[in-house]
Amino acid sequence: MAALPTFISTAQAAHQLGIGEARLRRMIEAGTIKAANVSGETVVSEASVRKFHKQQPISQPSGLRKEDLPEYRKFMQLRGISIWGRKAQEKYGIPAQTIAAWAQKGFIKQIGNDKNKVLLDEQDVAFCAEIYQAHRGQGKWLFNADGTPYIPRSERVQLAG
Repeated sequence: MAALPTFISTAQAAHQLGIGEARLRRMIEAGTIKAANVSGETVVSEASVRKFHKQQPISQPSGLRKEDLPEYRKFMQLRGISIWGRKAQEKYGIPAQTIAAWAQKGFIKQIGNDKNKVLLDEQDVAFCAEIYQAHRGQGKWLFNADGTPYIPRSERVQLAG
């Protein structure tokens, strides 16, 4: 007999993934995480959470938040300044699709709308652009799920040793 799928609450799934519930809802809407509606409540497939978690890079061992990093703080003067995707593409030399993907994943804060333009926090854009330029072509992962720069396991071992 096949095992029945198990489901967990959105709060529990968000906690296991280390993300906020709003981001989890966006992932559900995008089909990245499977969910169902049971008695009017959204529940998340535990297997889907485990599968997604295995695919993601491991977070920084230090436990630092992106906001604590010197690479992020050096763009403090840009905090709260809005920039839209095309302008960010021109200014930072990053494809607009990449910037949009970062915003969708929550690495770049969306701070508003201007007609049909989504306005992004320029501090986040500048930080992500710097990481992108520094690690261009060095692998698939640039960021951990929490928005901190991804450090490959080989480099983590060197840093620890």
